[in-house]
Amino acid sequence: MPKIRVLLIEDNRLLREGITAMLNEQSDIRAVSSSGNGDAMEKAKKLKPQVVLLDLGLRSQNSLRIAETIKKEFPKVEIVVMDLIPTQAEVAEFVQVGVSGFILKDATIDDFLHTIRSVAAGKKVLPTSLTDSLFSQIVEYAVKNGKADRLMKAVKLTQREHQVVNLIARGMSNKEIASELHIAVHTVKSHVHNILEKLALHTRLEIASFALTEGMIRKSSDSDSK
Repeated sequence: MPKIRVLLIEDNRLLREGITAMLNEQSDIRAVSSSGNGDAMEKAKKLKPQVVLLDLGLRSQNSLRIAETIKKEFPKVEIVVMDLIPTQAEVAEFVQVGVSGFILKDATIDDFLHTIRSVAAGKKVLPTSLTDSLFSQIVEYAVKNGKADRLMKAVKLTQREHQVVNLIARGMSNKEIASELHIAVHTVKSHVHNILEKLALHTRLEIASFALTEGMIRKSSDSDSK
C-alpha cells in the first residue's frame, strides 16, 4: 500500500525536524520534504504530496495565501493547518480556501497522526475544541454548497438572538434590551456572548455593523415577539 506523502511547511527548525522524524517513523506515512524558507510551491509541484501540513503562524510568509495558492494549483492536495489556538475568524478564512482540517500544536501524537490519515482518506477533521456550532455549521455549509463567500451567513442565530442583534443595532444597552424583551440583564449578557461567538465578532459595535450590512434591522414591533 503506498505511503501518505506529506509536505511540511513550518519555519521553526526544531518543530520541523521533530515532526518530520515522527512522521517517518510511521509505516504508512512519508514526509517527502519539509520547508521553511519560502519554497513551498516549488516543492509541492515537484514532490506531489497528498497532504500538506501548514503552520498558521509563519513569520515570513502569509499562511492563508499559501493555502489558497496550493488549493488553486493542486486542488487534490489536502491541507491541514497547525496552530496553538486558531480564532474563529481564522478558521473561517482557511475553510474558505479549502483547508481540510486543523491540528492544535498541543495535540497528542495519536491525534496528530489520526488527523493526517483521516484527511488523506478524504475526511474533514477538526480537534474537539473547535467542533462547536460555529465551526460545524461553517464546514457543513462550505462542503455542501461550495459558497465560500457566504460562510458566515450559515451560522444559525436563534430567534431571540436575532432580536438582541436588532436592538443592539438600534443602540440599546443591555438594561434597555432586558426591559424591551422582558428578560433579565444577565440573560441579555449571555445572548450577547453567544452572538459574538457565533459570528466571530468581538464588540457590540461589530454586531451593530454586521446587522446593518446584512439588513437585519427590523421595526420595533418585530423585536417584541418572543
